[in-house]
Amino acid sequence: MICDCHLHTEFSGDSDTPVRLQIERAISLGMKEICITDHHDYDSGFCQDDFTLDIDRYIKAIHQLQHEYRNRIRINTGIELGLQAHLRDYLGDFTAAWQDEFDFVIGSSHFVDRTDPYYPPYWEKNGTKKGLERFFEVSLNRAGTLYPFFDSYGHLDYAIRYAPDGQRSYSYEDFETWIDPILQILIREGKALECNTGGFKYGLPEPNPCRAVLKRYLALGGERITIGSDAHTPEIVGYDFERCRTLLLDCGFRYYTIYRKHRPLMLPL
Repeated sequence: MICDCHLHTEFSGDSDTPVRLQIERAISLGMKEICITDHHDYDSGFCQDDFTLDIDRYIKAIHQLQHEYRNRIRINTGIELGLQAHLRDYLGDFTAAWQDEFDFVIGSSHFVDRTDPYYPPYWEKNGTKKGLERFFEVSLNRAGTLYPFFDSYGHLDYAIRYAPDGQRSYSYEDFETWIDPILQILIREGKALECNTGGFKYGLPEPNPCRAVLKRYLALGGERITIGSDAHTPEIVGYDFERCRTLLLDCGFRYYTIYRKHRPLMLPL
């Protein structure tokens, strides 16, 4: 069973699932290894949820569970860092202080101009085309300046999940002006690209990013693919991972990547 490397728990502002339930679900699916990656979006006070993570409490809790479950499953310590361009100094200080505590860091672009594409007002203001262009524009800026602070770039076309007619209006080709440079930065800097099955959960026919982006990453020389369900509740752990495996194999990938103390380990699909 593919290891799930994108899981949220009660420590994330948008989940109330006890960590133990996510772990038990992974064990029941036959996983041998997972990574808990709770949200830390610093300076997100404009959101309805509090995405500021209590780092010290979080790490202590994960360490305790690592010891408790040591004979049943390997639990890696991760975090999903929210990327915003003006936070470069903060993220640098954060990394210097906490890097050694984590196995894996996902860098994700969630917010645009201090608004969240999760909510309809973003699209009401921008429309689908302009809203997606702006999302990819800020994502490129963040990838280009904040790459030192993450191991894998999370759900690259995340905003598609929430666009009113996103799937009908979205194709890699329409946004390659921004997507290709993001992929090139990741490859040049030795960063992974996440294949996030949350897209399937939201009813899309593809994961995030879509098949065309995954194939383009491989064609440009990218090899490191991390896989995560983005589960906030137990029933989503490992969501559609067999479908994901088939898609990645069809794209030409033969391995996926997990991280231990920020070191990539390639596992066969």
